Amino acid sequence: MKDAFIISLLSVLPRKGFSWTQGAFARKKASRALLNWYVGHYQVNTDEMEGELKDYENLAKFFVRPLKPGMRPVDTAEDSVVSPCDGRVVAFGQIENGRAQLWDSVELSAHDLLGGIEGFEDSHYLVIYLAPPDYHRVHFPREATVKGYRYLPGHLWPVFPAAVRAVKHLFSKNERLVVFCEHASSVQSALVMVGAYGVGRIETTFCDLLTNTGQSPADEALDDPVSVERGDELGRFHMGSTVILFFEKDKVDWELELEQRVSMGQRIGRISVKK
Repeated sequence: MKDAFIISLLSVLPRKGFSWTQGAFARKKASRALLNWYVGHYQVNTDEMEGELKDYENLAKFFVRPLKPGMRPVDTAEDSVVSPCDGRVVAFGQIENGRAQLWDSVELSAHDLLGGIEGFEDSHYLVIYLAPPDYHRVHFPREATVKGYRYLPGHLWPVFPAAVRAVKHLFSKNERLVVFCEHASSVQSALVMVGAYGVGRIETTFCDLLTNTGQSPADEALDDPVSVERGDELGRFHMGSTVILFFEKDKVDWELELEQRVSMGQRIGRISVKK
């Protein structure tokens, strides 16, 4: 009932404006007053973060808090694909003819989600939902070369499962950043960071892009592709969200269960081609 009310309310309110206001407040020192409430309400594990609550100047800084070294060991098996983030597995499988049925009433379109980019119509996909208490930095699931990215401005619907079921094609409507990578043996992948209500900004480590700050859509191939290691940081959610990972057809075998909790760096599958 609570989720349905939130969705109904946000359907008539200016979500972008409310998110901007919320984000502006979260970046102010006054938002520190909410830190103890936030930690208690969402049961955030503060033992694993760097520093103490008093070290964070505002709620926005706390939301993208770093972890102590060693808190997320990265699986080193040669064939491993590791989780790019902390969260809960809400869907995974193989897309057929460009579409996947996540739930009875929810369909995922690779073409729409990636902004028209082709090549992933029969790919293997994984959807991970990051809840408010989770670590909100996103990392690379394999050694890779970052070839480029696509920024797709959009709405800022909440992305908790009830909202995804209620708002048709929500993932393809929301603010999102798609990062394109090439792995050993020319394996292609695309990682989608989906923005959400409550700031909605996405920050990257391989370029100076910060989304939801008024810029136009972008489709950028990097002049100097960036080489990254497994577990290197890719970006951060400033409030949000969901990660959707695509690997091209027949290149990955998932080792997952629905509703499984995963941690960044944990083995979640295997690459089915050799280096």
